[in-house]
Amino acid sequence: MKISTKGRYGLTIMIELARKHGEGPTSLKSIAQTHNLSEHYLEQLIAPLRNARLVKSIRGAYGGYVLGKEPTEITAGDIIRVLEGPISPVEVLEDEEPAKRELWIRIRDAVVDVIDNTTLEDLANYTEDGEQEPYMFYI
Repeated sequence: MKISTKGRYGLTIMIELARKHGEGPTSLKSIAQTHNLSEHYLEQLIAPLRNARLVKSIRGAYGGYVLGKEPTEITAGDIIRVLEGPISPVEVLEDEEPAKRELWIRIRDAVVDVIDNTTLEDLANYTEDGEQEPYMFYI
């Protein structure tokens, strides 16, 4: 299974929106500039994400996009399925040897487990050294 630029850039959009969650709308232009990506390409990717209600568009001079749900409620799997289709690293053939068929199923299930248990909040809070940012508590 290969994740195309659709899936990669779609995750980029969603991670940026998660990082700015609660701060108001974010423009695709700012995301494109920050990551040196084509704004036109991001515009093509945002439509299926909006149709899946993962993002909402806000119109107007200070408009842009916001997440359709909380970052804890959106998984990497949700985003990848919308942009890439079903998750299937290996095609499982019914007439294949049982041992190999079981291996392909286990590989598929492992991939699905990882992407379905990784939330946007996890991705947005990930730091360069691989650790989660500490939570801030205000009294």
